[in-house]
Amino acid sequence: MHQNQEVRFNEILFEHRNKEYGAYVLRNESDRILTKALFVGVSLLAAVSITPIIMNAFKSNSESTIICTYPGPIMLDNVDTPEIPVQVTQVQPTKPEVKTYDSSVPTPSRQTPDTRTEKIPDDAIAGLSNNFKADPAPQNTYVPSTPTIGTGPVINTAPPVVIPKEDPNKIATGDEIGQEAGFIGGIDAFRNKVMNNFDTSGLASDDVMKTMITFIVERDGSISAIKANGLDADFNNEAIRTIKSIKGKWIPGKNKKGESVRSYFKFPISMKLDN
Repeated sequence: MHQNQEVRFNEILFEHRNKEYGAYVLRNESDRILTKALFVGVSLLAAVSITPIIMNAFKSNSESTIICTYPGPIMLDNVDTPEIPVQVTQVQPTKPEVKTYDSSVPTPSRQTPDTRTEKIPDDAIAGLSNNFKADPAPQNTYVPSTPTIGTGPVINTAPPVVIPKEDPNKIATGDEIGQEAGFIGGIDAFRNKVMNNFDTSGLASDDVMKTMITFIVERDGSISAIKANGLDADFNNEAIRTIKSIKGKWIPGKNKKGESVRSYFKFPISMKLDN
C-alpha cells in the first residue's frame, strides 16, 4: 500500500515531465537499490565472520609448532654452597721399632712345661709378650669427617673504629671556625671602653704608636693569654693592662657543628699622642 501511494505520488509530482532519467527513475528504483545493498552488506559480514573459523580448521590439522622462548637469567636465592670434598691420604702401615720377647718369670711348679721352643733373636728386648717377627702394625682406617660449609651469618671481625678524643685545650683556627668570637654589645662598644680606659700619661712619642693585641676567647666567654705585638714596650704594657681592666663577657666562637670552641681574637690599637 505504501509503495502504491508513493508511485501515485510520483506520477502526480512528475506529471507532464520527462520521466526517462533523473529524479523520477531514482525514486522508483530506490527500494530495489536499498534491498540489494542490504543483501550485499549481510554477505560481507558473514564472510568476515566465517573466514577465521575456516582458517583455524585448517591450522588444527597441521603439525603443532612448539615455540621456546629464553626467559633470561634465573636468579636463585639461598643456594647452599656445595660441600668441598676432603682428600684423605692413606696412611702406610708401620712396623714396630724393635722385637720383643716375654721376660716374665714363670711361677715355680712341678708341672710347668718348657714353652720356649724358639730361639730369642739377639735384637729383641724384654717385654710382656713374644713378638719375634715384629708384625706390621694394623692399617690406619681413620677418615676425617667432611666439614659442612653453609651460608650462615657473616661475623664481622674487623676491629672497632676508634674515634680520637678531642683535646679540650685545642684552639680552633682557620676553616675549623664556623662563627668568630665577639664582644657582648658589639666590637664598637669594646673599642670605646679601650679608648676610655687607656692611660697615656706615661707615654711620650711624636709618631703614631701602634700595637696588635692578641688573646684567646675561652668557651665560657672569658679571655686569656693576652699579648701585645708593638715596637714600644710601654705602649704594649698599657694596652695589655687596659684589655685586662675591661669588664664584660665575650661570646665564644663556634665550630662547623655549632659547638663552642677556644679561638684567637686580634684587636689592633693605634694612637697619636698630643704632647
